[in-house]
Parts: sequence; structure tokens; C-alpha cells
Amino acid sequence: MLADRHRIARLIPHSGAMCLLDGVVEYDAQHIRCVSSTHLDADNPLRAANGLPALCGIEYAAQAMAVHGGMQGAAAGDGGERPRAGYLAGVRDVTCTVSRLDTLGAPLTIDAERLMGDGTNVMYTFRVSADGATILQGRATVVLDAEKART
Repeated sequence: MLADRHRIARLIPHSGAMCLLDGVVEYDAQHIRCVSSTHLDADNPLRAANGLPALCGIEYAAQAMAVHGGMQGAAAGDGGERPRAGYLAGVRDVTCTVSRLDTLGAPLTIDAERLMGDGTNVMYTFRVSADGATILQGRATVVLDAEKART
């Protein structure tokens, strides 16, 4: 494993149970593959009374994108692993094949591929799968340095 849960927690702004990823199994400049079984946890912070909606997979993908940015920053020697501040500005072309994540018995595989980006925006495609079957996929735009963009 290239990064465990402990390192992931240093790369994203989420901690404790809200850190949804268990590990990074593949990484390069354009792509990251993460794994997670937190969708099966009864105390998952995204779980509602009737279970964990499949659209919560978007948060899993967003965390994978943040980890990718953090690992890129660390590889570039930018002085730290924490990715630049940013926020998910939009998702497009999202398709979902199940209604809930907590009913899946297998670990999730989360893939994110960087399509393009500059100093202020990054676009990714993402795919969440279990047992090789696609559960959720789409495209996301992330705005970086959100605080600086407002000034």
C-alpha cells in the first residue's frame, strides 16, 4: 500500500471517522486508486437512518482527489503534504447503479483521474466500484486556494 489511513488523514482536511479512505494502492501524476471499507461501518458519519446513500460515493471520490493533490504536492517538494485549500465546485455526468453503499459486501475501489488543471481549478473523472462493478461515476471540478480566489 502506498499510503495508509494515517498518512491519508495528513493529506486531507478530514479526520476521525470522516476520513473515509483506508489506503492508496496506485498513484501517478494523473491517477490515484484508493480502497475503503468504511461504507460498511455502522458509525459512518454520512449514514442516514435508512443506510448510506450511493451518492455519498462522491465524497469518497472527492477525498481521493484531495489525496492525489497532496501526494503531488509532496512529490514536488512544496514544503508539506497537506494539499492546497479547495472545494468541490461541481459534479457532472454522474451515474449511479445502486441506491446504497452499505448493502455492498465488498470493499470500494475509488479511482480518480486528473483530466486537466491550472493554478486555480482541476477537473477529474471518478469511478467508485465494488467487486469490479461500477457503482458510481462522473466528473468533478475542484477550485483550489478558495480563500485566495475570494480576495
